[in-house]
Amino acid sequence: MLNSLIYSRLYNWYEINHRILPWRETEDPYAIWLSEIILQQTRVVQGIDYYMRFINRWPTVEDLAAADEAEVLREWQGLGYYSRARNLHKAAQMVVQNGWTPFPSRFEDIRALPGVGDYTAGAIASFAYNQPFPAMDGNVYRVVARLMDLDEPFDTSAGKKLFRQQIEQLLDRDHPRLFNSAIMEFGALYCTPVLGDNCTSCPLQACCKAYTNGTAELLPVRKPKPKIKDRWFTYHIYTTGTETLIHKREAKDIWFHLYEFPCDEHDIPTIGNRKSKIDFPYTHVLSHQRLHARFITHKVKELPHIEGTMAIKWSDLDNYALSRLTLKALDKLMSGLRN
Repeated sequence: MLNSLIYSRLYNWYEINHRILPWRETEDPYAIWLSEIILQQTRVVQGIDYYMRFINRWPTVEDLAAADEAEVLREWQGLGYYSRARNLHKAAQMVVQNGWTPFPSRFEDIRALPGVGDYTAGAIASFAYNQPFPAMDGNVYRVVARLMDLDEPFDTSAGKKLFRQQIEQLLDRDHPRLFNSAIMEFGALYCTPVLGDNCTSCPLQACCKAYTNGTAELLPVRKPKPKIKDRWFTYHIYTTGTETLIHKREAKDIWFHLYEFPCDEHDIPTIGNRKSKIDFPYTHVLSHQRLHARFITHKVKELPHIEGTMAIKWSDLDNYALSRLTLKALDKLMSGLRN
């Protein structure tokens, strides 16, 4: 049977090649959930430090639920996609309020948590409870697309439905924890976007339709990417040497509930019909936006009164969660901003 051959070869490869990762050394659903949220849009090598930081500071879901949102955002600083951190905190509170501690075990309850989709719910249910649910991350989409030679875009409604049907048929229901771990790791380390010579020695070669048809390098297929939107910001850093002004972003936009210096957003900077020569030296790329920023320093004897801002000591700045763009600028500017 084809599936049995896939399982045998996949598990042999995994036994030899898998990475030792802290969340693989536990079946604690809280720890597994924490790792999965951190690893959304984050590389494993970067996520490990954040995972250890969170699990050490808030070792249980009750601890995390009791934390202040500002504390959670501060620990998340640098990971980006801050809605993940806000949802993480809301989900912990929901678990505690519903009496699901230490963590819900029903797929439907896991799926109902803020920030948890089908993939994350399947990962938690299988890794923590060994329940027969697939975990469809980008690596798994790639492996399945090649095994089955699927040229349907996997990130459309029709594509997700098709891939879900295929992985449901492929899932090892006797060993879902092992299967999901192995196929995700295989996509991460071996069946990668750029294959090189991997196809010629692939342990799943005999089972791979894309290898047979010569289409592996073309898969998986994505829907066309949306156009990137450019935005321009001027930040004003007022400093007395010991104090500065910051404000909290409240609009439902990028960096919601993070802090920044007083800021003006501009239209495309132009002079007449010509592009402005004003330099915006800092660029930060989000999923669908490219941000251009400049930071102007104002050394003053007394901080101005600007609505919505608050005065803080420079020595207290580390207590506030800042955007990665702001952190990037501060790395270069900080030495000249305070005594």
